[in-house]
Amino acid sequence: MKEEAKLLCRFPPDIKAFLERQSEKYGCSMNSEVVRCIRERMERVELEMKTASD
Repeated sequence: MKEEAKLLCRFPPDIKAFLERQSEKYGCSMNSEVVRCIRERMERVELEMKTASD
């Protein structure tokens, strides 16, 4: 079974509305959309760090 950590988050209304729209658009859960957004950010930061160290 996949290991997952639970985290309670509170979002401003505009971010919650964005997540709802995106999850409806892509047919996924709001949780999946939050994970996707965070992973995209993680990839950008890692790329920036790699580029800065080159």
